[in-house]
Amino acid sequence: MISGSPIDQTPAMGTWIQIGGAVAILVAFVSVQRKWLDPTTLTPLVLNTVGSGVLAVDAWFGEQWGFVLLEAAWFVVSVAGLVGWVRRRPRFG
Repeated sequence: MISGSPIDQTPAMGTWIQIGGAVAILVAFVSVQRKWLDPTTLTPLVLNTVGSGVLAVDAWFGEQWGFVLLEAAWFVVSVAGLVGWVRRRPRFG
């Protein structure tokens, strides 16, 4: 690739993946802080799980170990929340 080409000026796919993961987490965080969503409902739990999972994997491949620790912990807590949500929901049938 030639340095300074228009391709160099556009964010790489990895950057878009990072932005997507960060946006998912931030949407969940703001929604809960503003009391638009209950933190124990499915939407913020899924947003946190997906966002933190994406960022943890990306950090792993980037060998950014501090972020791996942070995002992996966030992922584990989010998955635990999802498991709790599944156990609490009513069963029909």
